[in-house]
Amino acid sequence: MSDVGMPHHIELRTADLTGAVQSWGWLLGRLGYEPYQEWSAGRSWRRGPVYVVLESAPISGAHDRRTPGLSHLAFHAGSRQDVDALWADAPDHGWSQLYSDRHPWAGGASHYAAFLENHERFKVELVASDGGGVRST
Repeated sequence: MSDVGMPHHIELRTADLTGAVQSWGWLLGRLGYEPYQEWSAGRSWRRGPVYVVLESAPISGAHDRRTPGLSHLAFHAGSRQDVDALWADAPDHGWSQLYSDRHPWAGGASHYAAFLENHERFKVELVASDGGGVRST
């Protein structure tokens, strides 16, 4: 299979590198990414051919996923049990649980996922590989 169309890397700018490294480093580690690079203004993690970069923003400002621009990143997160474990552990690592009233079906009745947001309002969606099927009532 060709790598055409696959992400090469994702680069996120942060106003708080220390806080971002705490939340993103934990999450990326749990998703199988390994520390890749480190420099004074940034860090990166790699999984296979894809890497994620966190870098201090050179211009001040706040990220808001609800304004034009990037809304969120979605990751395959393993089984439903893996998604549940990430959901449960996330608050201890700088992530807030989103849509808890609809968790884990906030994405629809056949989409098992956890939605999280960090202190800078970066949102992630963690999708179960066995998320198919319909919510049991």
